Amino acid sequence: MSSRTRTEQQRTKRGGRLQRAGFRFLNGVEKVGNLLPHPFILFVFLAFVVVVISAVAAWAGAEVTNPMTDETTPVKSLATAEGVAFMLTSMLDNFLSFPPLGLVVVLLLGLGLANESGFLKTALRAAMARVRHPRLITFMVILIGIISNIASESAAIVVPPLAALLFLSAGRHPIAGLAAGFGAVGAGFSANIIIAGTDVLLSGISTSAAAIVDESAVVTPVSNWYFMSASTIVLTVIGVLVTERIVEPRLGAYDGEAPPDADTAPVTDLEKKGLRNAGIAFLVFVVLAALLIVPEGGILRGEDGSVIPSPFMSSIVPLLFLMFVLVGTVYGKTVGTISSINDIPRLMVASARDLGNLLVLIFAVAQAIAYFSWSNLGLWFAVLGAEVLTGLNIGPIGSLVIVSLVSLLFGLVISSGSAQWSLMAPVVIPMLMITGVDPAYTQLAFRIADSSVNMLVPLSPILAIALGYIQQYNRKAGIGTVFALMIPYAVAFYISWIILFVIWISLGIPIGPGESLSIG
Repeated sequence: MSSRTRTEQQRTKRGGRLQRAGFRFLNGVEKVGNLLPHPFILFVFLAFVVVVISAVAAWAGAEVTNPMTDETTPVKSLATAEGVAFMLTSMLDNFLSFPPLGLVVVLLLGLGLANESGFLKTALRAAMARVRHPRLITFMVILIGIISNIASESAAIVVPPLAALLFLSAGRHPIAGLAAGFGAVGAGFSANIIIAGTDVLLSGISTSAAAIVDESAVVTPVSNWYFMSASTIVLTVIGVLVTERIVEPRLGAYDGEAPPDADTAPVTDLEKKGLRNAGIAFLVFVVLAALLIVPEGGILRGEDGSVIPSPFMSSIVPLLFLMFVLVGTVYGKTVGTISSINDIPRLMVASARDLGNLLVLIFAVAQAIAYFSWSNLGLWFAVLGAEVLTGLNIGPIGSLVIVSLVSLLFGLVISSGSAQWSLMAPVVIPMLMITGVDPAYTQLAFRIADSSVNMLVPLSPILAIALGYIQQYNRKAGIGTVFALMIPYAVAFYISWIILFVIWISLGIPIGPGESLSIG
């Protein structure tokens, strides 16, 4: 046997051991994840734990000094007559006044109408259909996949299979197209140049958590916008390199055919007309909105003529709602999915069916955060954590990186990003605020990690979708196949993203309108 053959065999064995070790790790993650209850039950349990800890801490005479106000307050027990009265009398207010509730419901109604009318899905199909040049295929697939997170779960259903057919038509491996599509949609979920539902939901949770330390603190849906817009381009380039340098060479050549049920239907002339009309409506809307904010005397400017803060910053979600309602209605009216004005609320109702799970989760989350705040446990934990971080002497950037790494580990077992942030935010946001870090930066550190591992969460429903599509081209594929395809995107996206984050902060560039690393 030649030395070259022996070397290849050793490399194969080494690769096999590494693969088996990786699968054992992922199997362990899956087992741990399977032990976790539904997020609603998780937060009910957390609320109970808060009651118990508050009772013990109050009995021990624990107290905390708010470094923002120098006011010292004791930890209050929820297991007292006063505590029980608070939990019962505040239950409805906790839910109804929870910042993300109204914002998310309103935005999702607008997005739902645009989706139910067919606008979002057709827009994605049309964008993919325009990609023809071989050198631009991967770039456009990744870019469209990242931006398409505005369509939420619809993106995972529409973009990857179209990408597979696009790769196949160019003589490339269709599974590489699927990998690029799912890598972009999943690992790049938080990045976008457009404000999406994720921005609204997470900023609301962050605002509630920040109130534990400072009731006037606000994290807006655009607090991470500058950074996420730049991230969209950076991650697109990284995604192209991962696809063409790692994923595609590993797959080799494809000698099969497209699955018989593949949707290869082009965008029809009527759908093109609908998109054109919706585009015109969008431009008209942008002009009208600009007239409210651009002129010095614009009615959405602040009292002193400022843009930050101003009524405009508080109107972003209502404006997005109106925009999606407008373009969705114009598109639907053109193609026939909306035939009368009564179809508009009907489609909104149809889209609202997906709000049920969110409302149930928000109800439990709102109670747990309110208990943290009333008992002063949130502030107590935050001060203790801040003292630890100060003792480590790693500075604000080091603290943010640690938060990101912790988020990365939690993200492997908690499939819902909003549920994970609801668990972490009441502790890490006040903790870093006490050390002087703006809550928008803590939220951003979390988003980078949570997004990167999206396609590695064993309990994620997107994994099942990905496996189903892959098996259309490779019947022997299993969940390990999906992980093997997605790990390069997760690793490359996270490393490049966190490096960009550190550089961005070090240069003092704001991550969003009016944001700076230090509070003040």
